[in-house]
Amino acid sequence: MNKLVIEIIDASDLMPKDGQGSASPYVEVEFDEEKQTTQTRLKDLNPHWNEKLVFNVADDLTNKTIHVTVFDDRRDINQPGKFLGRVKISAASIPSSESESGVQRYPLDKRGLFSHIKGDIALRIYTAPSDGDDFPATEEFSEKKFEFESQEFQNQNLYEEKKRKKESRTFHSIGAHGGAQPPPPSQAKANLPPNQPEFRSDFMRAPGPASGAVMQMQVPPQRQNPEFQLIETSPPLAARMRQSYYYRSSGDKTSSTYDLVEQMHYLYVNVVKARDLPVMDVSGSLDPYVEVKLGNYKGLTKHLEKNQNPIWKQIFAFSKERLQSNLLEVTVKDKDLVTKDDFVGRVLIDLTEVPLRVPPDSPLAPQWYRLEDKKGMKTHRGEVMLAVWMGTQADESFPDAWHSDAHRVSHSNLSNTRSKVYFSPKLYYLRINVMEAQDLVPSDKGRVPDAIVKIQAGIQTRATRTPQMRTVNPQWHDELMFVVSEPFEDMVIVSVDDRIGPGKDEILGRVFIPVRDIPVRQETGKMPDPRWFNLQRHSMGMEEESEKRKEKFSSKILLRVCIEAGYHVLDESTHFSSNLQPSSKHLRKPSIGILELGILSARNLMPMKGKDGRMTDPYCVAKYGNKWVRTRTLLDALAPKWNEQYTWEVHDPCTVITIGVFDNGHINDGGDSKDQRIGKVRVRLSTLETDRVYTHYYPLLVLTPSGLKKNGELQLALRYTCTAFVNMMAQYGRPLLPKMHYVQPIPVRHIDLLRHQAMQIVATRLSRSEPPLRREVVEYMLDVDYHMFSLRRSKANFSRIMSLLSSVTLVCKWFNDICTWRNPITTCLVHVLFLILVCYPELILPTIFLYLFVIGMWNYRYRPRHPPHMDARVSQADNAHPDELDEEFDNFPSSRPSDIVRMRYDRLRSVGGRVQTVVGDLATQGERIQALLSWRDPRATALFIVFSLIWAVFIYITPFQVIAILVGVFMLRHPRFRSRMPSVPANFFKRLPAKSDMLL
Repeated sequence: MNKLVIEIIDASDLMPKDGQGSASPYVEVEFDEEKQTTQTRLKDLNPHWNEKLVFNVADDLTNKTIHVTVFDDRRDINQPGKFLGRVKISAASIPSSESESGVQRYPLDKRGLFSHIKGDIALRIYTAPSDGDDFPATEEFSEKKFEFESQEFQNQNLYEEKKRKKESRTFHSIGAHGGAQPPPPSQAKANLPPNQPEFRSDFMRAPGPASGAVMQMQVPPQRQNPEFQLIETSPPLAARMRQSYYYRSSGDKTSSTYDLVEQMHYLYVNVVKARDLPVMDVSGSLDPYVEVKLGNYKGLTKHLEKNQNPIWKQIFAFSKERLQSNLLEVTVKDKDLVTKDDFVGRVLIDLTEVPLRVPPDSPLAPQWYRLEDKKGMKTHRGEVMLAVWMGTQADESFPDAWHSDAHRVSHSNLSNTRSKVYFSPKLYYLRINVMEAQDLVPSDKGRVPDAIVKIQAGIQTRATRTPQMRTVNPQWHDELMFVVSEPFEDMVIVSVDDRIGPGKDEILGRVFIPVRDIPVRQETGKMPDPRWFNLQRHSMGMEEESEKRKEKFSSKILLRVCIEAGYHVLDESTHFSSNLQPSSKHLRKPSIGILELGILSARNLMPMKGKDGRMTDPYCVAKYGNKWVRTRTLLDALAPKWNEQYTWEVHDPCTVITIGVFDNGHINDGGDSKDQRIGKVRVRLSTLETDRVYTHYYPLLVLTPSGLKKNGELQLALRYTCTAFVNMMAQYGRPLLPKMHYVQPIPVRHIDLLRHQAMQIVATRLSRSEPPLRREVVEYMLDVDYHMFSLRRSKANFSRIMSLLSSVTLVCKWFNDICTWRNPITTCLVHVLFLILVCYPELILPTIFLYLFVIGMWNYRYRPRHPPHMDARVSQADNAHPDELDEEFDNFPSSRPSDIVRMRYDRLRSVGGRVQTVVGDLATQGERIQALLSWRDPRATALFIVFSLIWAVFIYITPFQVIAILVGVFMLRHPRFRSRMPSVPANFFKRLPAKSDMLL
């Protein structure tokens, strides 16, 4: 028979449940109908147990489940323990030995949807053979636990005093070297803090022969999973060392403009052209190309057919860190498709004589080099023009150069690895008011048409509502909006259709309007006058229709069409938008600052191409405003170093920059493969201090159908520089969006659809660039599916609301403690303050604002030191159920089997039922307020109006200060004068009628 060992290590960030901002947690573990509990840690939201619970395993563990529940111990007041969270673990995945196991942190799950639970617990679980000596018997362990708890409750006051003194908890561990024996129990107990009960710990048990010396170790409380935290770094950046002697004396010109990245030196070789090359083939032709070789790295230019004076103009860059030779070899060869390529000539360059070039120096002038044969003799083999220099990534040749990191990429796919800057297309809203039509002619002369108008702009299609009256002169007065982009090359097609039957429409006429001919409306200017457009019959061609237009009458349609330049076209969610400027350049405000981003490196990336026997080909994409940047791709790198710096103008500090990391799937003609997402980071500029350099490792988190996955860490350097301080501070008082969004707001039903259209236009335009910024990359950066339903996101938003209301709950609890005289001194002080404010009401507002000022100044000491990042705990991503994730990643409409869809529908009905109950309760309270004066309950209304009359007379003849004092003293009266029964006003209010009894 085997043993199941469950080590309860610690827990962190538990929810306070004792009414005093703390809890006394203990853990209950249930396995195979057997329960065991740990010791209780009094008044500790970050408890450490370090206890082993042992269970007997009688049969297979495949279908077993381990239930770990954390409770708040309430036995001192004879109450059952309060629920603090639970974890369910399948026993099928438990390691079979202690050496294979490790400490795992599990987030505590809620018991229900509306449970208020937080924190996590660290466990170590494994199976071991039944030796009989390793672990204490369950009965003996339970007796020791009971003695421990009795002693701990007796020493509660001393323990709380120790907690107030903030003494650190000390563990004793056995070192790995040396021959010292472990300390005896008496000595180990003496080393504990005063009044700290002794507890079992695997730190105090040697696994084998005792060895090592006794060490003391402080264990700080763990607030959240450290795997998902920011890690501050101190890379050797010029921005940090600008005051050092080196940067003051070396005269480095890039230290002030390219100072957020580590300098990386490269050997640049510019192969310009060649002349007078000899003929190598029997046919008298030459297909030359150049091979640039440095150690084991070899770069090739394109071969040019039948050309003895070729021009290449191609640049090669070799990283100085990977230089394997001091001799650069530039060889000109003749391309031969049948046999081995012929040798034409070569040039050998000693790298010790290569000059150093630092921008903004002018480019190095290329020189002619005479080609040598293999023996080093300079014969008549022609000349090649080269420029060779040492530079950094700040060189203007860096983005377009062939890099030694991409040595195995073909010429056709080389552009897919280069760094580029992209700009989103300039977007506008197109507003079309469909007013009316005249003289519609249906195919069936005896039938009155049921006409609707369909409008197509690009790939967008809209339709108006059906007119109220069926007539040959219908009126709609409907407004439709579209998204268009510069250059205005699209055509707006307006079609009037007759609905003959379900799914069957007949075109009565169409009109074609070029977008470039539509007038542009600047901000709140006058709307253009409506125009009558002739409708072309669908059966006639456009030329034939134009010829007969003068002879025959045609149907007409009245439209008001304009391009709105005063709006900002939303192509991303407003919660993390990076640009809030209007479309018109004339309406934009000047910039208030500069944002500088240094993309330094990444580490611990996951191998995304492991199935192909390769690692990862990572590159970064950053988006702020309408400017997108893409770094170069580094091949087969799990710890890439980019060290590229980019700059943006900032027009609003309340914006967000997004940086994503992707795996390039088009290195060697990937075909239809997609670039896999590795993770992304968002940083809000308003959370950054000005002129401060932030350097951190950001966790790259990706939510997949199998759960939250960390794919590595991205190191960034950020600096926000303010260039107009007054304008920046004034920006906080201005509207978030341009003026037109408030003067003539866009209908709510259009907003999400227009945002989706704008995203599609941006993705399509950027995917047509060279190299393309692919659609899956743009959609991931813009969060195209952010508006889709997600139960995980719903829970996250509900938790945010509960966290927000928790402060209100604390205020109500504090006021209740004042009213119940829990702390008499505080209650007396509140009485005094209340009387002062009643007697001097002019001090109320100054006191409130002074209190806010003091609280703000006090919180300044605890202000955030790091920029915010993706929070797995707030997103409810670290403990999301697999079925919830599968639902979130499902297509729309759903592609899952009917039984799964039915189960999810039932779950949604259950959640909707609870929401329905809450909404119904809120409606009931509101209707009871309305019932006070509605005479629905005549006796209740009569009592209320008589009471109101009495209070009106009493308040009129009594000074306000007296009434305030009487009400305040009554509210703050001593518990001796209170009753446990509900008050009379509460009883009266709950008896008022509502409409809940009228519902079917």
